[in-house]
Amino acid sequence: MPGNASSRRSFFKLLAAAPLLSQIAVHDLYATAAKAVGAGKQNVYERLGVKTIINCRGTWTYLSGSLEFPEVRQAQLEASDYFINVIELQRAVGRRLAELTGAESGIVTSGSAGAMAAATAACMAGADDKLIWQLPDTTGLKNEVVMTGGRSAFDSAIRLTGAKLVLAYSPEEVANAITDQTTMIYTNSLGERLEKELKIAKDRKVPLLLDDAAGIPPVDNAKLYARMGIDMYCFSGGKGLRGPQCSGLLLGRKDLIEAALMNSNPREGAVCRPMKVGKEEIIGCLTALETWLKIDEKKLYAEWNARIDRIRKLVETVPGVTTNTYIPTDGNRYPTLRVYWDQQAWGYSISDLANELRAGNPVIEILGADNPSLVRAVREGRPNPKEHKAPDHIELVSMTIKPGEDVIVGQRLRAALSAAQKKAA
Repeated sequence: MPGNASSRRSFFKLLAAAPLLSQIAVHDLYATAAKAVGAGKQNVYERLGVKTIINCRGTWTYLSGSLEFPEVRQAQLEASDYFINVIELQRAVGRRLAELTGAESGIVTSGSAGAMAAATAACMAGADDKLIWQLPDTTGLKNEVVMTGGRSAFDSAIRLTGAKLVLAYSPEEVANAITDQTTMIYTNSLGERLEKELKIAKDRKVPLLLDDAAGIPPVDNAKLYARMGIDMYCFSGGKGLRGPQCSGLLLGRKDLIEAALMNSNPREGAVCRPMKVGKEEIIGCLTALETWLKIDEKKLYAEWNARIDRIRKLVETVPGVTTNTYIPTDGNRYPTLRVYWDQQAWGYSISDLANELRAGNPVIEILGADNPSLVRAVREGRPNPKEHKAPDHIELVSMTIKPGEDVIVGQRLRAALSAAQKKAA
């Protein structure tokens, strides 16, 4: 009997969620009592009228990236007590990064975008002060950067140095795009495609920059790319690395890293001088990598999985809602929960749910179809790309959900989806 089978499934889903539903009831009771007596202290954001967010969307920059490790916060506090020479500090950090990763050297940059700019300037001007001062005027310099995969929302970090983009959409096109004016190849490819592009770069003796902004975890990527012999590679400090939001790592060949430093802050007259990182961010980003290298990743992933599993149990009590869990393979490699329902039959879209969660208290951000931080004129990849299908699900990224928030998220989703399902029934 299909009806009986459906009822049994619903019963077992409710049974699995029962402990969480009891926890929610107790939490609501305490919250009501606290509100009645005026308990609760405003934080620094609330005092400014800015709402804090339960972040299920992931480490997006417009949502302030990730939360720093406690070790990072402590290291920055210690760093803030002293004056130092920033160039001397960057070189010392470069030696420490070499020990940790196997790369020849490294510097801390203003995010991956800052690393892209510094790397491009390094390839064009080297460490020659006359040429450093000349940028972004590239007269007489090799100034073409082969962009694999086409345009990117972040390629202005390369263009602002004076470099000219040459677009290529396959390894074969990369090879054909290289001329005597090519100064660098930029890629965010991984796996076999990266290996093909790296071979082309080595054969043609052109430096290759790998942008793997969201490449940690796994932390072994910091060593993997050194073992592969990639000329330069970068990570964001404010994503999975859990360092300062305005930091990043540029690692690779010692001569190119030194040239990147010479084209960057604090050097007055360098094109990347505005991309400032302070002593606190430099120490904080290094500490983040050191912290990751001590972490039990299996234990961490088990904690992340447990958070989205609690959400799954709650939302699956709504008839017609299904879920699955996956880990992306191209960056942001955290357990992620997908939630599906029949948007057309319910008359309730992903945007409807996202807007309802944003309007609630507390504000909850989920990963849907929108990108509030994107410049609307941006067109990535190939010109005139094929129409993309509208997504049929939302995603909840475990890494940015704080302990205890999972139950709040699960209940809010359950309430919103349940109301939509009942209205459509």
